[in-house]
Amino acid sequence: MNTNGYPVGKRKRKKWAEMETFQHVFQPPFQEIYNKDFHLKGKWKEKFFKNDNPIILELSCGKGEYTIGLSTSSPQRNVIGIDIKGARIWKGAITALNEQLKNVAFIRTRIEQITSFFAKDEIAEIWLTFPDPQIKKRRNKKRLTTARFLNAYREFLSPGGCIHLKTDSKVLYDYTMQLIAYNDLPLIFASENLYEEPNIDPVLSITTHYEKQFLEQYVTIKYLCFQLPIDTVIHEPE
Repeated sequence: MNTNGYPVGKRKRKKWAEMETFQHVFQPPFQEIYNKDFHLKGKWKEKFFKNDNPIILELSCGKGEYTIGLSTSSPQRNVIGIDIKGARIWKGAITALNEQLKNVAFIRTRIEQITSFFAKDEIAEIWLTFPDPQIKKRRNKKRLTTARFLNAYREFLSPGGCIHLKTDSKVLYDYTMQLIAYNDLPLIFASENLYEEPNIDPVLSITTHYEKQFLEQYVTIKYLCFQLPIDTVIHEPE
């Protein structure tokens, strides 16, 4: 039982059901998007946000803290948070609802299905904020900066669009740096200790619950900003 008196499983189902009533949350069943296009693909600005502002993605958004932070710090941008954990998304979704944020949406899905949701050049930036570094070798292929995922992002990231990686993991940081170098990707900025950098963009100072814990433990925060070639396939380092 939890503090609200619900068994954990029942509480999750309650949140999922509640989110079904939210106009800014999308939870399509797997069979609806597997090898198929989601109905808003290529139409997010026109049909959902109803403006022509750039769209920013936060992948593996967890509770949506960074998604909300991006939306409130830059109201002229539309922000979509994506995660498979519905009970986590619920927190950000409730915040967006209570604060009447019109430039926020959430999608509950696996990142592996990401290309079902967005069309060519539809996304301006991608944020990866403290994704699972997938330390175990057999799970490395699930890192969100592998060549497999980067090639998927290329399908909808606009030319010159940046990927931002913010992490506490040196393993993930070093791996991504190696992949960037191997593929000669345009590296815009790199730091192994973000908060020691002078005059950082205020957007980089948005802190999640877990990041605050890392900082309290004196863990250094790493940051990368890089771009993807539009017409070149990305490969894993040998």
